[in-house]
Amino acid sequence: MSDKREVEFEIEKETKNTIRFKEIERDTPSVIKTVYVQKETFGGGDMPKKIKITLEWDMAQRE
Repeated sequence: MSDKREVEFEIEKETKNTIRFKEIERDTPSVIKTVYVQKETFGGGDMPKKIKITLEWDMAQRE
């Protein structure tokens, strides 16, 4: 059985080379809380104000 969850983040702080995003609080407990992304990831253009990360996992029984 597999499952997935989408988590949204908004910009919290910008440094010389990275952007720190904080998780947008919802009705459920936080999953990741903070994510650091290298600015070069976004191609040197405008930085996004929000990002979305999809977590997928497989709960199949390990052998």
